Amino acid sequence: MTRIVICRHGNTFDKGDVVTRVGARTDLPLSISGIDQARGLAKHFKSETSGFNFELAYCSSLLRTYQTADFILTSGHKVKSLTILDFLTEIDYGEDENKPEEDVVARVGHDAIKLWDEKAVPPEGWDVNPKALIQSWKNLFKQYQSQNCDILVMTSNGIASFALDAVDEIATDAPRKLRTAAYGIVDIENGHSKLTAWDIRAA
Repeated sequence: MTRIVICRHGNTFDKGDVVTRVGARTDLPLSISGIDQARGLAKHFKSETSGFNFELAYCSSLLRTYQTADFILTSGHKVKSLTILDFLTEIDYGEDENKPEEDVVARVGHDAIKLWDEKAVPPEGWDVNPKALIQSWKNLFKQYQSQNCDILVMTSNGIASFALDAVDEIATDAPRKLRTAAYGIVDIENGHSKLTAWDIRAA
């Protein structure tokens, strides 16, 4: 069986910072709290204790995903390098990119944000192709349907949420939004993909 861990990067803002909607065109590093989260994930997934030993690891080209994954991979896993997959890069928020969240809500409305958070329906003006993202996830799952390995996939919330539409079965509670430094697990066996965990944070 293949186990794919889909993980969201750590925080890019700390308490007191002005939080903006960070997308594909805003390449922020992890914040102080984000580094702490990444260290927590590394401890959680330490290969001798977690039961996971990642043989493959993917991330986006964004620094925040690379940094988070790098912390994990230095904790005794088989794979020592990251492979970039273009589709894992966060979506482009158009004119709302890197704008304070209150400005984004003022433009698109609370209902539009709720639709995005709960059903992955993008507001007008955001550059996102749901069908293409769902297919990319399906292709990734299919690629490893006959293997037996652990795979780390580090991405952003906007991309991770579409994995829920790509699996064959959801066997757990799965809110659409994946919190920072939280992860889900997709088991792939006999060509069948099953989501067995979602939005789990390291203790």
